[in-house]
Amino acid sequence: MHVGIIMDGNGRWATKRGLPRLMGHKRGANRVKDIVKASPDLGVDTLTLYAFSTENWKRAAHEVEGLMKLFRGYLQNHFVELNEKNVRVRFLGDPSPLAADIRKQMELLTDLTKDNTLITLNIAINYGGRDELVRATRKIATLVKDGALDVADINEDTISAHLDTLQGDDPDLIIRTAGELRLSNFMTWQSAYSELAFVEKSWPEFTPKLFAEVLADYRSRTRQFGAVIPKTADISDT
Repeated sequence: MHVGIIMDGNGRWATKRGLPRLMGHKRGANRVKDIVKASPDLGVDTLTLYAFSTENWKRAAHEVEGLMKLFRGYLQNHFVELNEKNVRVRFLGDPSPLAADIRKQMELLTDLTKDNTLITLNIAINYGGRDELVRATRKIATLVKDGALDVADINEDTISAHLDTLQGDDPDLIIRTAGELRLSNFMTWQSAYSELAFVEKSWPEFTPKLFAEVLADYRSRTRQFGAVIPKTADISDT
């Protein structure tokens, strides 16, 4: 099962408590560890976390700097642990605007964990669904220009293969915390048939117990993927 999470509400959580917004982001970073640890036992084999969007650069400079410092610290502090826990780590998004040392840590962690099998953790950083589609389109256009691909052969699989998720499984469920009712440019292509869950609690409050409750609700739904599934005949109709 693939679950994507828009980890929203860190700053608001801190503000409500009279704390600096960065304290909320620190609490949120700690929450990531809890949710990753709980995921395999909850039947989640792929977890995609929206860590930093292409639009987040518009935030105040000190907040962006603080977020980058937190991300750098997360990579350094959990580098060995993620590998020892058999977690395969991948990164989604355009890494080019990130600091060189962060990009290097990302590359090393991706390579170190590439053969791990317990769970795949996708971290979306400097990620935007539309930006991802633009970058994929450029790659495909280059193939056509170079004569390596015919326009008539472009299909959904072609697009999926050039996305950051590399034709991996689309998310079965996307969760957004903090009560906002939108996807905010997250997995625009991949979420076409994803189930959605909007949770009032902010990300720092999103416990493994609450995660389990959201997953239980998801599993009670019937997914039709555009088809009409006939209801089971009632015994009185026979």
